[in-house]
Amino acid sequence: MAGSRESLAGRFGDFMDRQLPKMMSLVTVPVVSAGQVMGGYILFYDCPQSFDPSQVSDLEDVGAQLGEGLRRVQRAVTPAGALAAMAVPAGVRAATHSVAPDTHGVARARHFASRTLAAWDVDEAVAYNALLCLSELVTNAVIHTGAGCEVQLLLDQQALTATVRDGGSNVVVDPKRVEQDPLAVHGRGLSLVDALATGWGSELDPGGMSVWFVLELNVSARG
Repeated sequence: MAGSRESLAGRFGDFMDRQLPKMMSLVTVPVVSAGQVMGGYILFYDCPQSFDPSQVSDLEDVGAQLGEGLRRVQRAVTPAGALAAMAVPAGVRAATHSVAPDTHGVARARHFASRTLAAWDVDEAVAYNALLCLSELVTNAVIHTGAGCEVQLLLDQQALTATVRDGGSNVVVDPKRVEQDPLAVHGRGLSLVDALATGWGSELDPGGMSVWFVLELNVSARG
């Protein structure tokens, strides 16, 4: 929303009536991070404004900068262990692992997953695909954020769900984009996940980014 006092009076009469007489123009701009609106800011001007494309672009850039700053603050105050703290439905097996912010963490995450899936007696083909997908997501999280991440495995009678959550990523991944251009986001990793997983996606919240995939089981887990 942007305009002069007169142009906005018809739509927001009560609000405009409460402004000081010297307020001549007003603009509201969304605060955006990774394509998500996280809030907004409002500017009051004591002189007329044109709000031409250049000015609007500058205001939007400020909104993006504020969004990134807000994301950094939110990540800094969000406690670690978010996945481990999540409630798990009854009858679902769960295991979590913290990954250090270095390339050795990828191998440790893979070892954790391999050991866990073997203990759960997951079908070898499903476990193999899960390890491939998980390795790619953990590698992306470590390399592209420069931070560690968490890994969570959930197993029920129908499917295995794996989630990789980091606190540094700020890009929401769209599966449709990977279908259109598999190399558009983080190289071949997400293309591999898209090819092997039954379904996958990503979610951005104030505390971080979670990327997940689901694999249907060939056989039910035993024991």
